[in-house]
Amino acid sequence: MGRRKGQDVDGWLVIDKDLHIGSTDVVNRTRRLFDARKAGHGGTLDPLATGILPVAFGQATKTIPYIMDATKRYRFTLCLGESRTTDDREGEVLARSGIRPEDEVLRACLPALTGHIMQVPPVYSALKVDGERAYDLARAGRPPDLPPRPARIDSITLVERPDRDHAVFEVQSGKGVYMRSLARDIALACGTVGHISVLRRTKCGPFDERHAITLDKLAQNDDKADALLALLRPVPTALADIPALAVTEAEAQALRWGQSPPLPVSDGLMPTMEDGTIFQAREGECLVGLCRVQEGRMKPIRIFESLRYGDRDVDYS
Repeated sequence: MGRRKGQDVDGWLVIDKDLHIGSTDVVNRTRRLFDARKAGHGGTLDPLATGILPVAFGQATKTIPYIMDATKRYRFTLCLGESRTTDDREGEVLARSGIRPEDEVLRACLPALTGHIMQVPPVYSALKVDGERAYDLARAGRPPDLPPRPARIDSITLVERPDRDHAVFEVQSGKGVYMRSLARDIALACGTVGHISVLRRTKCGPFDERHAITLDKLAQNDDKADALLALLRPVPTALADIPALAVTEAEAQALRWGQSPPLPVSDGLMPTMEDGTIFQAREGECLVGLCRVQEGRMKPIRIFESLRYGDRDVDYS
Protein backbone atom coordinates (compact mmCIF):
# COMPACT_ATOMS: atom_id res chain seq x y z
CA MET A 1 0.00 0.00 0.00
CA GLY A 2 1.37 3.42 -0.96
CA ARG A 3 1.91 6.23 1.50
CA ARG A 4 -1.17 8.35 2.10
CA LYS A 5 -0.56 11.77 0.63
CA GLY A 6 -3.15 13.82 2.53
CA GLN A 7 -5.52 16.55 1.44
CA ASP A 8 -4.96 19.77 -0.51
CA VAL A 9 -5.15 22.38 2.26
CA ASP A 10 -4.12 26.00 1.61
CA GLY A 11 -3.59 28.73 4.20
CA TRP A 12 -1.69 29.93 7.24
CA LEU A 13 -2.21 28.68 10.79
CA VAL A 14 -0.68 30.81 13.55
CA ILE A 15 0.42 28.66 16.47
CA ASP A 16 1.28 29.96 19.93
CA LYS A 17 4.12 27.51 20.54
CA ASP A 18 4.59 26.14 24.02
CA LEU A 19 7.85 25.27 25.80
CA HIS A 20 9.80 22.07 25.16
CA ILE A 21 8.55 21.38 21.66
CA GLY A 22 10.48 21.98 18.44
CA SER A 23 9.19 23.87 15.44
CA THR A 24 9.34 20.77 13.22
CA ASP A 25 7.26 18.83 15.77
CA VAL A 26 4.63 21.58 15.64
CA VAL A 27 4.49 21.34 11.84
CA ASN A 28 4.15 17.54 11.99
CA ARG A 29 1.36 17.67 14.55
CA THR A 30 -0.65 20.31 12.73
CA ARG A 31 -0.13 18.56 9.41
CA ARG A 32 -1.62 15.38 10.87
CA LEU A 33 -4.56 17.27 12.39
CA PHE A 34 -5.41 18.87 9.06
CA ASP A 35 -4.46 15.77 7.05
CA ALA A 36 -2.54 18.22 4.87
CA ARG A 37 -0.46 17.12 1.91
CA LYS A 38 2.20 19.83 2.36
CA ALA A 39 3.25 22.00 5.30
CA GLY A 40 6.15 24.09 6.60
CA HIS A 41 6.85 26.86 9.10
CA GLY A 42 7.79 30.51 8.80
CA GLY A 43 10.79 30.75 11.12
CA THR A 44 12.27 28.39 13.70
CA LEU A 45 11.66 28.80 17.42
CA ASP A 46 13.93 26.91 19.82
CA PRO A 47 12.25 24.40 22.19
CA LEU A 48 12.91 26.83 25.07
CA ALA A 49 11.16 29.68 23.22
CA THR A 50 7.42 30.29 23.11
CA GLY A 51 5.20 32.40 20.92
CA ILE A 52 4.28 33.01 17.31
CA LEU A 53 5.07 30.18 14.91
CA PRO A 54 3.24 30.56 11.57
CA VAL A 55 2.56 27.22 9.87
CA ALA A 56 1.99 27.19 6.10
CA PHE A 57 -0.16 24.63 4.32
CA GLY A 58 -0.25 23.88 0.60
CA GLN A 59 0.18 26.97 -1.57
CA ALA A 60 1.06 29.03 1.51
CA THR A 61 4.44 27.26 1.54
CA LYS A 62 5.30 29.32 -1.57
CA THR A 63 5.13 32.46 0.59
CA ILE A 64 7.34 31.17 3.45
CA PRO A 65 10.41 33.17 2.27
CA TYR A 66 8.44 36.40 2.69
CA ILE A 67 7.57 35.52 6.29
CA MET A 68 11.18 34.50 6.97
CA ASP A 69 12.32 37.93 5.74
CA ALA A 70 9.62 39.83 7.65
CA THR A 71 10.08 41.94 10.77
CA LYS A 72 9.74 40.06 14.05
CA ARG A 73 9.26 41.10 17.69
CA TYR A 74 10.55 39.34 20.77
CA ARG A 75 10.45 39.70 24.53
CA PHE A 76 13.25 38.07 26.52
CA THR A 77 14.65 37.95 30.02
CA LEU A 78 18.40 38.36 30.41
CA CYS A 79 19.81 36.52 33.42
CA LEU A 80 22.90 38.40 34.55
CA GLY A 81 25.99 36.91 36.19
CA GLU A 82 26.35 33.60 34.34
CA SER A 83 27.33 32.75 30.78
CA ARG A 84 26.22 29.37 29.43
CA THR A 85 27.47 27.12 26.63
CA THR A 86 24.14 27.46 24.79
CA ASP A 87 23.56 31.14 25.70
CA ASP A 88 20.32 30.02 27.37
CA ARG A 89 19.41 28.33 30.65
CA GLU A 90 19.84 24.80 29.25
CA GLY A 91 23.61 25.06 28.88
CA GLU A 92 26.44 24.45 31.29
CA VAL A 93 27.91 27.40 33.15
CA LEU A 94 30.99 28.83 31.41
CA ALA A 95 31.77 31.86 33.56
CA ARG A 96 30.39 33.87 36.46
CA SER A 97 30.52 37.55 37.35
CA GLY A 98 29.41 39.50 40.39
CA ILE A 99 28.78 42.66 38.33
CA ARG A 100 25.10 43.70 38.11
CA PRO A 101 24.79 46.83 35.95
CA GLU A 102 22.29 49.53 36.83
CA ASP A 103 19.40 50.27 34.45
CA GLU A 104 21.19 53.34 33.09
CA VAL A 105 24.23 51.24 32.16
CA LEU A 106 22.06 48.66 30.41
CA ARG A 107 20.25 51.33 28.42
CA ALA A 108 23.50 53.09 27.49
CA CYS A 109 24.88 49.98 25.74
CA LEU A 110 21.80 49.40 23.55
CA PRO A 111 22.43 51.96 20.75
CA ALA A 112 25.68 50.21 19.77
CA LEU A 113 23.74 46.95 19.35
CA THR A 114 20.98 48.54 17.27
CA GLY A 115 20.84 49.01 13.50
CA HIS A 116 22.86 47.07 10.93
CA ILE A 117 25.41 45.21 13.02
CA MET A 118 27.65 42.15 12.86
CA GLN A 119 26.56 39.39 15.24
CA VAL A 120 28.33 36.18 16.25
CA PRO A 121 25.75 33.35 16.26
CA PRO A 122 25.45 30.99 19.24
CA VAL A 123 27.72 27.96 19.01
CA TYR A 124 24.61 25.85 19.62
CA SER A 125 22.81 26.84 16.42
CA ALA A 126 21.61 25.07 13.27
CA LEU A 127 24.19 26.79 11.07
CA LYS A 128 26.25 24.42 8.95
CA VAL A 129 30.04 24.26 9.20
CA ASP A 130 31.70 22.07 6.57
CA GLY A 131 28.42 20.21 6.11
CA GLU A 132 27.75 19.65 9.82
CA ARG A 133 25.38 21.48 12.16
CA ALA A 134 27.12 23.75 14.63
CA TYR A 135 25.20 22.26 17.56
CA ASP A 136 26.28 18.73 16.58
CA LEU A 137 29.92 19.82 16.58
CA ALA A 138 29.46 21.57 19.94
CA ARG A 139 27.84 18.49 21.49
CA ALA A 140 30.72 16.37 20.21
CA GLY A 141 33.17 18.62 22.06
CA ARG A 142 34.30 20.46 18.93
CA PRO A 143 32.56 23.84 19.16
CA PRO A 144 33.12 25.74 15.90
CA ASP A 145 34.51 29.24 15.66
CA LEU A 146 31.58 30.97 13.96
CA PRO A 147 32.32 34.25 12.15
CA PRO A 148 30.13 37.33 12.68
CA ARG A 149 27.12 37.67 10.37
CA PRO A 150 25.18 40.76 9.27
CA ALA A 151 22.08 41.37 11.39
CA ARG A 152 19.42 44.08 11.49
CA ILE A 153 18.05 45.12 14.86
CA ASP A 154 15.46 47.89 14.64
CA SER A 155 14.97 48.57 18.35
CA ILE A 156 15.84 47.26 21.82
CA THR A 157 13.93 48.49 24.86
CA LEU A 158 14.54 47.73 28.53
CA VAL A 159 10.97 47.27 29.78
CA GLU A 160 11.34 45.74 33.23
CA ARG A 161 13.87 44.93 35.95
CA PRO A 162 12.26 42.27 38.18
CA ASP A 163 15.39 42.07 40.38
CA ARG A 164 19.12 42.80 40.18
CA ASP A 165 19.82 39.47 38.46
CA HIS A 166 17.27 39.86 35.64
CA ALA A 167 16.33 42.40 32.97
CA VAL A 168 13.46 42.13 30.48
CA PHE A 169 13.86 43.52 26.95
CA GLU A 170 11.62 43.93 23.91
CA VAL A 171 13.28 43.71 20.49
CA GLN A 172 12.18 44.34 16.92
CA SER A 173 14.48 42.80 14.34
CA GLY A 174 14.92 41.53 10.81
CA LYS A 175 15.72 38.09 9.47
CA GLY A 176 18.24 35.77 11.10
CA VAL A 177 18.91 37.67 14.35
CA TYR A 178 19.73 35.43 17.30
CA MET A 179 18.17 36.66 20.54
CA ARG A 180 20.52 34.42 22.54
CA SER A 181 23.47 36.22 20.96
CA LEU A 182 21.90 39.61 21.62
CA ALA A 183 21.34 38.81 25.29
CA ARG A 184 24.93 37.58 25.60
CA ASP A 185 26.25 40.74 23.91
CA ILE A 186 24.19 43.11 26.08
CA ALA A 187 25.74 41.55 29.19
CA LEU A 188 29.25 41.68 27.73
CA ALA A 189 28.81 45.33 26.71
CA CYS A 190 27.98 46.13 30.33
CA GLY A 191 31.11 44.43 31.68
CA THR A 192 29.44 41.25 32.88
CA VAL A 193 28.15 37.94 31.49
CA GLY A 194 24.65 36.60 30.99
CA HIS A 195 22.25 34.33 29.13
CA ILE A 196 18.58 34.19 28.12
CA SER A 197 16.30 32.58 30.68
CA VAL A 198 12.94 33.35 28.99
CA LEU A 199 12.23 34.03 25.30
CA ARG A 200 8.93 34.72 23.54
CA ARG A 201 8.22 35.80 19.96
CA THR A 202 5.23 38.14 19.97
CA LYS A 203 5.04 38.98 16.25
CA CYS A 204 6.19 37.41 12.99
CA GLY A 205 5.46 39.50 9.90
CA PRO A 206 1.69 40.17 9.79
CA PHE A 207 0.97 37.54 12.46
CA ASP A 208 0.80 38.34 16.17
CA GLU A 209 -0.69 37.01 19.40
CA ARG A 210 -4.23 38.04 18.41
CA HIS A 211 -4.08 35.47 15.58
CA ALA A 212 -2.52 32.61 17.54
CA ILE A 213 -3.92 29.35 18.91
CA THR A 214 -2.20 26.78 21.12
CA LEU A 215 -1.73 23.17 20.04
CA ASP A 216 -3.88 21.99 22.96
CA LYS A 217 -6.77 24.20 21.89
CA LEU A 218 -6.30 23.18 18.27
CA ALA A 219 -6.49 19.50 19.22
CA GLN A 220 -9.95 20.07 20.70
CA ASN A 221 -11.18 20.46 17.10
CA ASP A 222 -9.43 17.38 15.74
CA ASP A 223 -12.72 15.68 14.83
CA LYS A 224 -14.27 18.80 13.29
CA ALA A 225 -12.83 19.37 9.82
CA ASP A 226 -14.88 22.52 9.15
CA ALA A 227 -13.85 24.04 12.48
CA LEU A 228 -10.18 23.39 11.72
CA LEU A 229 -10.37 24.89 8.23
CA ALA A 230 -12.14 27.97 9.63
CA LEU A 231 -8.99 28.68 11.68
CA LEU A 232 -6.81 29.13 8.58
CA ARG A 233 -5.88 32.55 7.35
CA PRO A 234 -5.73 33.09 3.56
CA VAL A 235 -2.45 32.53 1.75
CA PRO A 236 -2.08 36.20 0.66
CA THR A 237 -2.05 37.32 4.32
CA ALA A 238 1.69 36.67 4.28
CA LEU A 239 2.15 39.17 1.45
CA ALA A 240 0.57 42.18 3.16
CA ASP A 241 3.72 44.30 2.80
CA ILE A 242 4.18 43.59 -0.93
CA PRO A 243 2.58 46.07 -3.37
CA ALA A 244 -0.22 44.84 -5.63
CA LEU A 245 -0.89 45.51 -9.31
CA ALA A 246 -4.14 44.82 -11.15
CA VAL A 247 -3.86 42.66 -14.29
CA THR A 248 -6.38 41.68 -16.93
CA GLU A 249 -7.65 38.17 -17.53
CA ALA A 250 -5.37 37.85 -20.57
CA GLU A 251 -2.32 39.08 -18.63
CA ALA A 252 -3.16 36.69 -15.77
CA GLN A 253 -3.33 33.77 -18.17
CA ALA A 254 -0.01 34.74 -19.74
CA LEU A 255 1.62 34.77 -16.30
CA ARG A 256 0.17 31.33 -15.54
CA TRP A 257 1.73 30.06 -18.76
CA GLY A 258 5.13 31.33 -17.60
CA GLN A 259 5.19 34.27 -19.99
CA SER A 260 6.34 37.82 -19.14
CA PRO A 261 3.74 40.27 -20.44
CA PRO A 262 4.41 44.04 -20.46
CA LEU A 263 3.53 46.00 -17.34
CA PRO A 264 -0.12 47.04 -17.60
CA VAL A 265 -0.86 50.63 -18.63
CA SER A 266 -3.64 52.43 -16.75
CA ASP A 267 -5.10 55.74 -18.00
CA GLY A 268 -2.19 55.96 -20.41
CA LEU A 269 0.36 55.69 -17.60
CA MET A 270 2.74 52.85 -16.85
CA PRO A 271 3.34 51.98 -13.16
CA THR A 272 6.49 53.61 -11.78
CA MET A 273 8.28 50.45 -10.63
CA GLU A 274 12.02 49.99 -10.83
CA ASP A 275 13.63 46.86 -12.24
CA GLY A 276 13.74 44.16 -9.57
CA THR A 277 10.61 45.33 -7.74
CA ILE A 278 8.54 42.42 -6.41
CA PHE A 279 4.75 42.81 -6.57
CA GLN A 280 1.51 40.86 -6.37
CA ALA A 281 -0.38 40.37 -9.63
CA ARG A 282 -4.11 40.45 -8.92
CA GLU A 283 -6.99 39.72 -11.26
CA GLY A 284 -9.99 41.21 -9.48
CA GLU A 285 -10.12 39.57 -6.06
CA CYS A 286 -7.83 36.71 -7.10
CA LEU A 287 -4.11 36.49 -6.38
CA VAL A 288 -2.49 35.31 -9.59
CA GLY A 289 1.08 35.28 -8.37
CA LEU A 290 4.21 37.13 -7.38
CA CYS A 291 6.16 38.86 -10.14
CA ARG A 292 9.34 40.86 -10.60
CA VAL A 293 9.67 43.93 -12.81
CA GLN A 294 12.18 43.19 -15.56
CA GLU A 295 12.78 45.70 -18.35
CA GLY A 296 9.18 46.90 -18.36
CA ARG A 297 7.73 43.42 -18.14
CA MET A 298 6.16 41.24 -15.45
CA LYS A 299 8.33 38.18 -14.83
CA PRO A 300 6.42 35.52 -12.82
CA ILE A 301 8.21 34.20 -9.71
CA ARG A 302 5.45 32.28 -7.90
CA ILE A 303 2.10 31.41 -9.44
CA PHE A 304 -0.90 30.41 -7.34
CA GLU A 305 -4.00 28.43 -8.21
CA SER A 306 -7.47 29.91 -7.69
CA LEU A 307 -6.65 31.96 -4.60
CA ARG A 308 -9.00 34.74 -3.62
CA TYR A 309 -7.38 37.73 -1.99
CA GLY A 310 -8.55 39.12 1.31
CA ASP A 311 -8.47 38.18 4.96
CA ARG A 312 -10.96 37.24 7.56
CA ASP A 313 -11.17 37.61 11.31
CA VAL A 314 -10.64 34.32 13.08
CA ASP A 315 -12.12 33.76 16.54
CA TYR A 316 -9.76 31.63 18.62
CA SER A 317 -11.70 32.11 21.85
